[in-house]
Amino acid sequence: MRRGNLKIRLLIGAGIILFSLFKYYSNRETNQYTGKKQSITLSVEDEIAIGLRSAPSMAQQHGGLYPSQEAQDLVDRVGNSLVNNSIARQTPYRYDFHLLRDPKAINAFALPGGQIFITYALFSKLENEDQLAGVLGHEIGHVVGRHSAERMSNQGLWQGIVSGVMVGGGDAAGQMAGMISNVTNMKFGREDELESDDLGVKFMIDAGYEPEEMIGVMRILKTAAGPNRTPEFQSTHPDPENRIEMIKEAIRKYRR
Repeated sequence: MRRGNLKIRLLIGAGIILFSLFKYYSNRETNQYTGKKQSITLSVEDEIAIGLRSAPSMAQQHGGLYPSQEAQDLVDRVGNSLVNNSIARQTPYRYDFHLLRDPKAINAFALPGGQIFITYALFSKLENEDQLAGVLGHEIGHVVGRHSAERMSNQGLWQGIVSGVMVGGGDAAGQMAGMISNVTNMKFGREDELESDDLGVKFMIDAGYEPEEMIGVMRILKTAAGPNRTPEFQSTHPDPENRIEMIKEAIRKYRR
């Protein structure tokens, strides 16, 4: 009887895994702006709606918007220049740029669909407009690359696999699958960052900014991380030194 129950559990678990794999790979498509093959279950409209819906709470988490129209105007001007002079203009996304009040967290990030944020903590450390273009260009790259939507699809796939393994093999097997999922998602995260750096360099060149200034941004981020930075293999972000080498390579590629 126990063997029969195990067989049923294995069949159910295998069914869950197969369904998750089918759902993931049936949504395989090529990003027309980057040429990258991706599995994405969200529509463009879904991405835009998620970004717009999440933007107010995201701003609130960082103390709201920075109270300087002059500073916000600068962020808007640089961001819109990058969009209007690059392939980002051809995308269906609604790009909005937000300067957040947060004076401590040195950060910038993008929500699906074009909502882009930079904290005052990072903004205040930038030395010139070109470095600001480097930060915003990188975040625009995340939107054009549909990285958030792709990450959601990857997480959905792995949640299905972990659930199927737990049904068929128990908690221990599920925990192992979960660990593999975490490592895989960190690898995807590092690849997304490098692709966004590459796109950011192209956007900067297209808009007339000096792409070498993105290297200065990497130095700022490395200094901010301090000596106790998480090793690259445990992080979703590549080491700044590795990113610098890739940025130099991108500059050579796009300046030909």
